[in-house]
Amino acid sequence: MDRMIYIALTGMNAAMDRQRAIASNLANANTTGFRAETFATTPLHIRGSHFNVRGLAQGAVRGADFSQGTVIPTGRDLDIAVNGSAFMAMQAADGSEVYSRRGDLVVDTAGRLVNGEGLQVLGMAGPIAVPPGWQVSFGSDGTVYAADPAAPDAETEEVGRIKLASADGSTLVKGLDNQLRVPDGGILPADPTATITPGALESSNVDTAGTLVEMIEAQRAFERRVQLISTAEQLDQASSRLMSLS
Repeated sequence: MDRMIYIALTGMNAAMDRQRAIASNLANANTTGFRAETFATTPLHIRGSHFNVRGLAQGAVRGADFSQGTVIPTGRDLDIAVNGSAFMAMQAADGSEVYSRRGDLVVDTAGRLVNGEGLQVLGMAGPIAVPPGWQVSFGSDGTVYAADPAAPDAETEEVGRIKLASADGSTLVKGLDNQLRVPDGGILPADPTATITPGALESSNVDTAGTLVEMIEAQRAFERRVQLISTAEQLDQASSRLMSLS
């Protein structure tokens, strides 16, 4: 009976991991620019001289869904939505380059242009900084302009251009910090054709109704594995009774 128990146990672990991934997606259903995590369960066989009778289950987050979310106009000057499949280059807390489509930007007290997660926006020549108190606007190509409100007649100054990167032909992985990175510390090339829409935000691409259905399926899968363990116990008890009769 140990084979059935171990197979059911690995299935329970995979179902629990799937529920965690689904719960993360549901928790971020309203997070700007969030990319839903994708989960997959694969069979893992113990190979030997006999038949592959132990088909264990191995489940893990395999990547992210890069389909575009709904673009919602906000009218806010510092909100931007990336068009197409491009990503904004951001600087993570460890200094590495990560990629995001979260465009709820603000200028912090140090004059840094950061998004709602606190990640600093990277330009073509490094992190973008704006003089504190200046008004910020964006061009459709990602160019960042700043104007001194104390000098309304002065022309706006270009302070940088957001690095918009294309992931076409490249691999992006989602880390435990929910940031998208190129494996082994690589970086994506800038896409000169990528554009943004100022005054708008892209919503999360999580399908709430579909994700709720997935959660129910994962819970039922867990319950079925529990029933298998219960059945294995009943069979073991029946076998013990037969042995005692002999």
